Amino acid sequence: MAEAKVIVDNNEKIDKLIEEKRGKRKWALIGAVVMLMAAASLTLKHDRDHKSCHCSQDSRKYTGIVEDCCCDYETIDSVNEAVLHPLLQELVKSPFFRYFKVKRWCDCPFWPDDGMCKLRDCSVCECPENEFPEPFKKAMLYGLPSDDLKCQEENQQDVVDRTLDTKAFRGWIEVDNPWTHDDETDNREMTYVNLLLNPERYTGYTGESARRIWDAIYSENCPKYTSGGICPERRVLYKLISGLHSSISIHISSDYLLDETKNLWGRNLELMYDRVFRFPDRVRNLYFTFMFVLQAVAKAASYLEQAEYNTGNVEEDLKAQFLMRQLVYNPKLQAACPLPFDEAKLWQGQSGPELKLEIQKNFKNISALMDCVGCEKCRLWGKLQVLGLGTALKILFFVDGKNQQNQPLQLQRNEVIALVNLLHRLSESVKLVQELGPLVERTMEGFISPPPPQETRFWQRVS
Repeated sequence: MAEAKVIVDNNEKIDKLIEEKRGKRKWALIGAVVMLMAAASLTLKHDRDHKSCHCSQDSRKYTGIVEDCCCDYETIDSVNEAVLHPLLQELVKSPFFRYFKVKRWCDCPFWPDDGMCKLRDCSVCECPENEFPEPFKKAMLYGLPSDDLKCQEENQQDVVDRTLDTKAFRGWIEVDNPWTHDDETDNREMTYVNLLLNPERYTGYTGESARRIWDAIYSENCPKYTSGGICPERRVLYKLISGLHSSISIHISSDYLLDETKNLWGRNLELMYDRVFRFPDRVRNLYFTFMFVLQAVAKAASYLEQAEYNTGNVEEDLKAQFLMRQLVYNPKLQAACPLPFDEAKLWQGQSGPELKLEIQKNFKNISALMDCVGCEKCRLWGKLQVLGLGTALKILFFVDGKNQQNQPLQLQRNEVIALVNLLHRLSESVKLVQELGPLVERTMEGFISPPPPQETRFWQRVS
């Protein structure tokens, strides 16, 4: 009875939080509408003076179905604002999801690191031993018996299925992800970081070192577009990286150091436009990456719903469990977008297994490149979000229990933390695109030169 009362009281608190957020969003929306009306009136006056007809264009630039997905832009924006973003905002604040285990310092496997940051905000504040949850310190299981576990990268019969083992959660384990580079089972070099105290924001990490990271990611791991196009699987990898890149650029420009002498932070709308909004493909790839990760969360619903979100804080842990159930089984989300991305259409044909191993190796190289990032805080968020993507790939292209009875899905605690935080970051970026996109584009298009020609779009990505 006591536990039931805690859940009821907790639900009432959550309902109150959501209502408060709805009220804030209402006033924020009214303010945005006023700003847009003012901007529109100025635009109309400018157009009348110059006898232009641009004012007749629809303010919504992205409409219809997101390419390679099963949901449209309008629905994504609506569901994200009403359901996903409020839930994720609360989830990532919970004790379970705010602590991430990471190797803060690793040698770059590709070149000697010479990156330097200009700001103290580049450094990461490590958690003292007595801060992070006590259950996180306990040793975890090391997977299933070796006779039952077959490494995914050695399996030549992998096929994609949209369902997972109904037994779902079997306890937190430590098994390395075949899609990522880090040895997650080596706890000697790993420390916990409080993500709320180390937000993703501008750090001053710019120049050749930063450009070299993205240059290596795109040029070494993603093929250039050719006249004949590329296979769907490679296109998916390219779009995932591009979408993540867009999201990171939006985060940096939305929390930017505008005046270092006054320690004034705010939104750099010019940078946001220059890095993302003036390239429509980058925005479209952001939406694609959001749908891809959301499909992974939906596919692992039974696992995530049954998982133990144990930090020793009973009330907060019950809240996290409740919010997770609301996320993975939300009726509004399931009705509006029941299948965000159809992973079953990939890896078809005789060369499917070999292609999967090749792309898996490419993504592992991308993961390894995170050790070459010269900024400590950038490296932290790079590692977290790439691990989140690797976890989504692991879930979506996992061999179902129907095909391999002794190979149920196994996730690390750190993988789930990375997956949820990545989904939140993408949700935040999509929300900012919806709120700021039309206004920023109308404001900035007259001041910044148009994007480079189409044939150079591959190299635009490294900026």
